[in-house]
Amino acid sequence: GKYGAVKVYAVANKELDTYTTDAYFQALRQVIEDVQPDAILMPHTAIGKDLAPRIAARLGLGLVSDVIDVQVEGGKVVFTRPIYAGKAFEKKTVTDGTVFATVRPNNIAAEETGGSAEKVDFNAEIKDLRTIVKDIVRKTAGGVDLSEAKVVISGGRGVKSAEGFKPLQELADVLGGAVGASRGACDAEYCDYSLQIGQTGKVVTPDLYIAAGISGAIQHLAGMSSSKVIVAINKDPEAPIFQIADYG
Repeated sequence: GKYGAVKVYAVANKELDTYTTDAYFQALRQVIEDVQPDAILMPHTAIGKDLAPRIAARLGLGLVSDVIDVQVEGGKVVFTRPIYAGKAFEKKTVTDGTVFATVRPNNIAAEETGGSAEKVDFNAEIKDLRTIVKDIVRKTAGGVDLSEAKVVISGGRGVKSAEGFKPLQELADVLGGAVGASRGACDAEYCDYSLQIGQTGKVVTPDLYIAAGISGAIQHLAGMSSSKVIVAINKDPEAPIFQIADYG
């Protein structure tokens, strides 16, 4: 409520305790059809990227994905999203029907309005599920979610070994951040692929990104170039990472 919401619809079915596309789709579709919103905004996270396209396709809505900025121009909502691995940006406007977009985490600051919200319990009917999750085995340790961390410490081939990631984890713990990695470090088995940042990994937009031993291939830059402050640690003065780093 303090961020401007006036009414919050709460769906509390036991089928939603663990995420499955089918169950969440059924619940969200019923809420959308009942409330008839003018706009639907979802986070561009693993769940958002899975769920939003299905809702858009089933309801016949256009979807603007991976939005990094929202402005109102001439009475219309204009979304900005990166294309070509972040080398260019395009602006999109929804001209007809419900506005539907997924927004990249940490890109748009929340504004507190100091209000309060009314909670509405919504009863959704969830049935005929084709998939039921019985157990989840997590490969990564607990802590800060990499996609939403305000501080990310990443290691590349330059850290030389799995042992080289230990100081990065210590620094992340001190700064309240998360550890990431380049594809090179993952391929060399210094760390798990769940830490990979880049075009084929996670996209992060922290306040502070520290790249240790990462040369800065374009595929890696696509996953972190929107970070607010970038610090590069590298012995190679010609490393491409220095072209976008604020500090080296």
